[in-house]
Order: sequence, then C-alpha cells, then structure tokens
Amino acid sequence: MMAQLTFLAMTAFSAALLVGFFGALHPAFDSFSHFRMHLSVLTALLALPLLAGSYRLQAVAALVFAIVCLATTTSALPRLSTQQAVAKPADRIVYSLLQMNLRFNNPTPKKVLSLIGRTNPDVITLDEVSGMWTKELGYIAGAYPYRILCDYPNGIFGVALLSRRPFAAGTAPHCEPRGAMATATIDFNGVPVDVAAIHLSWPWPMEQSWQIGELAEPLAALGETAIMAGDCNAVPWSAAVRRVARLSGMTLMPSAGPTWIHRTLPDVLRRYAGLPIDQVFSKGEVTILSSARLEDTGSDHLPVLVEFTLPPASDPPDDAHKSALAANPWPSRPRS
Repeated sequence: MMAQLTFLAMTAFSAALLVGFFGALHPAFDSFSHFRMHLSVLTALLALPLLAGSYRLQAVAALVFAIVCLATTTSALPRLSTQQAVAKPADRIVYSLLQMNLRFNNPTPKKVLSLIGRTNPDVITLDEVSGMWTKELGYIAGAYPYRILCDYPNGIFGVALLSRRPFAAGTAPHCEPRGAMATATIDFNGVPVDVAAIHLSWPWPMEQSWQIGELAEPLAALGETAIMAGDCNAVPWSAAVRRVARLSGMTLMPSAGPTWIHRTLPDVLRRYAGLPIDQVFSKGEVTILSSARLEDTGSDHLPVLVEFTLPPASDPPDDAHKSALAANPWPSRPRS
C-alpha cells in the first residue's frame, strides 16, 4: 500500500512537471512551471525508494525526467549555474540599478532607506509602493530628485522609479495602465536610456496573463536602449517571462537566484528554496556586468542590485546587446 501511494504521488508530480512545459498554450499550465524546481526534487525523492520494488522501471523514468526538468532551472541557482565574469572596463562608468519589492506594509522601512544609502544606486525600481511609502521615500527626495510614483487601483501594488540622474531633456516619465509599469528616459552622461519598473500580478487563476497583454503596447514602445526591472511574479523559464521579453524585444538577465518566499519562513529558505521572480531585462547598448541579492529589508522579497555599463555618448552604437552575470562580491565602481 505504501509503495502504491508513493507511486501515485510520483506520477502526480511528474504530470504537474510535464504540463508546466506547455505554458504557452494556456496560463493555467504556466502556473505549474513556477514550481518546477520544487516538483523536480519531490519527484526524485519519491522515485528513489521505488527503485528497489516492482515500480522500478517507472521510478527510473520519473527520476531521469525529474533530473532533466531540474536542469532547465539551474540558471536560477547561483551556486550551480555557470557564471560568466565580465571585466569592468576601465574607460567606462559603471552604473547600478537596485530592484526592490518594498512590501506594502513593511514593518522596517528604515532598513530599506539604509540599504539605499549604503548601496547608492543610480536608479531604483520599486514595487508594492503603498501609501505609507510615499512618506518614507520623501526622506530621500534630496538624493533622488527625479522620480515617478504610479498608483495601483487597490492602493497597494503601485510601482515607482527613482533616479539620481536627470530625465532626458524633452521627456517626461509616465505611468502605464493601472499603475503596473513606470517608464522614464534617463540621461546617463549624455546617453538616453529608457528605464522601466514593472510589477505583474500573480499567475493564473489571477490576472497575470491578461495584464501582460494590457502592457503589450508600452513594452513594445521602449526605446532601442533600455533596462527594465521588477517583480514579475513569474520565474525566468516561464512562458509569462518569455512573453514579456518577446513583447519588449529585451534580453532577460541571468537570474540572481531565488528572491521570494512566504514572509513567515526564514531567510535561509528563501535564498535556497524560494522562487526567483524578480527579473531584470535589457537591450541595446546596455551591458549587464553583474547582479547580486542583498540582505533582507523586511519584505518577503530580497533586493537585487545590478551593475551595467553604457558606451560614452561619442561612441558609435554596438551591433549587439551584451548581457552576462559576473561573480560577486561587489568591487568598488567609478563614479562620474
């Protein structure tokens, strides 16, 4: 009886793994893809004891399938993925972007402000910007005077974009439908770059798929050189994230690793068993150098700090967009 129950559970997890690969057909299938890492491990664990019994052939097949499925997710496991180091050019300024889901009711907002002060990023993309954060972010208005805050209908899931660098002359930041995306053209020492903050809803049966369709036009309108970051509530290998990349014409940055887990669980589980749902996209002359998850700031998400370069304003444009993930920790970077 125990072997039969184990076999049925293994079969169910294997089926869930399988349908997750057909997310492009229906968002319901894509919902299973977000848990591919966890389902793969569970399937493998259930298959192991069956190798010694009458279900050994089925167990071998399930074990091989689980390993193959897990292999498709290794880019989100920093210790297992192949990291490609990119030397920081001595003749270019290294800029930084800090992506944070603030959590709408974060009990320790001063931790967020402290992290911003210590990392001193050039631009910040923020999610779950509720009413309380309007006041808190006002404390750093002097350091980040160029900003836009976009309200979400429920007053909780808004986005914001803060910058130390000015908006490009003749441009103005704007909010996209229902406050799910903020966009601004920022002047990086004479190089205009479209920067966007995005926050997608939860996967099916929630409105994520519909929301991506609503954002199709603003995503396609991003300039030739752009960088976008946010809480996508979707993993890198999901059909949802691939769809965002396709609509925007952008390249998804290699994952910094798991960033989210339920807030009642310890941080160590989030870093190794959480979901990698905070994503960064880029295109054009943006060259991603490195990314890293930072310390807990009271949210159920970990902050992600990204470093990137741009060619000087006098340089001719490159033919191809370059993106890579470098090793950590962070060395100091030149400033303009």
